[in-house]
Amino acid sequence: MPGLATVLIGDDPASRVYVRSKSRACAAAGIASFEFTKPPDARLSDILSLVEALNRDERVDGILVQLPLPSGLDTRCVIAALDPGKDVDGFHPVNIGRLWGGETSLVPCTPQGCMILLRHVLPDIAGATAVVVGRSHIVGRPLAALLVAADCTVTLVHSKTRDPAAICRHADILIAAIGRPQAIGDGWIKPGAIVIDVGINRVAEPDGTAHLVGDVDFGAASRIAAAVTPVPGGVGPMTIACLLRNTVLAACRRRGLPEPLAPIQ
Repeated sequence: MPGLATVLIGDDPASRVYVRSKSRACAAAGIASFEFTKPPDARLSDILSLVEALNRDERVDGILVQLPLPSGLDTRCVIAALDPGKDVDGFHPVNIGRLWGGETSLVPCTPQGCMILLRHVLPDIAGATAVVVGRSHIVGRPLAALLVAADCTVTLVHSKTRDPAAICRHADILIAAIGRPQAIGDGWIKPGAIVIDVGINRVAEPDGTAHLVGDVDFGAASRIAAAVTPVPGGVGPMTIACLLRNTVLAACRRRGLPEPLAPIQ
């Protein structure tokens, strides 16, 4: 049975929800789940010792260190300590390098999910103009690498981009990952474009309640785009599915077994 270890450091409420969701998904898929928690004031040396123990643990095929880490902890140092073959988030420098080099790697989960959704509605994306709004190491940059590998013409829009709306209006494929609620309206979207919304933003209501919205104005986008993902219920579930996918792939590779899943392209 494949095994996934999750490491949660601190008491961030959103991170706790994500870890619980991943544990439930593992149980439903028949994947063993091992959960480890550390207090927010945990020492870096203790975290690195735990990671090293999980690297050696034969029960564990995948290791996920839940991000963000508490302030004061060196995220790059923790990620670099992972065995690249167990790095099911795909954030280790070796996996990032392999991704950009077109080699076999464990691909970050959210970009994987975006590509699967995209291929579902547009199987042939070669030659398409794709714009990714956001250049984070978690989503924007690895997603750009996947789109380049799929023969798209790719532009990364970011905080220093001049007239980002004008650039986005030329996109056949528009992917938003900036963490700003409903920042992208119909004036940013080409008629007939495919829009994928990665953003998850909690917006407070006057009565004290809150609801989740994406980076895209869903109502406005729905009137002009050929397809648009909702928030919640769009990219989020795909991210968890791709985490399980990476765990199965890591288990097969560690055991020298044939891989049952086609590569993401």
